[in-house]
Amino acid sequence: MGSRVLPLSLGLAALLADAAGLRGAAFYLVLLAVPGAAAAAFVSAGDAFERAGAWPRAASTTLALFLLVTASAVRENAPHGAAVPVLATSALVAALVAYGLSLVGWLLEPLRVWPRARAARVRVEAATDP
Repeated sequence: MGSRVLPLSLGLAALLADAAGLRGAAFYLVLLAVPGAAAAAFVSAGDAFERAGAWPRAASTTLALFLLVTASAVRENAPHGAAVPVLATSALVAALVAYGLSLVGWLLEPLRVWPRARAARVRVEAATDP
C-alpha cells in the first residue's frame, strides 16, 4: 500500500520533535518515513504508467522521497551534539510541501472543467415509398 499519509505524518512528527529538542527521535522519525515514501513513490509511478494524468502525483511523491532521503542523510552525517543542519530541516519541510501539493491537487480536482463531448450529427433522409 502506497499511502502518502504515513510519511507525511512521520515528517510532521519529526519537525515537532526537532522543535522540542529531541534530535535523536527526529532522526529516527525521518528514517522511518523513507520506506513509506518509497512505497508511495512506487505506487504513484505505477499509476503514471497505467493511466494518463497521474504524472503530477508520481513526480511529487518521487521528489518527496528524494528530499526525505536527503534529510535523513544530512542528519546522520552532522556532528553529534551540534544543532540540526539547516539543509536537513529545509529538505524535510520541502518534502512536506511536495506532499501538500498533491493534497491541493486532490482538493481542487472537483473544480476542474472537463471538456464536453459534442453530439454527433445525424443525417436524416426523407423516407421514400416504393
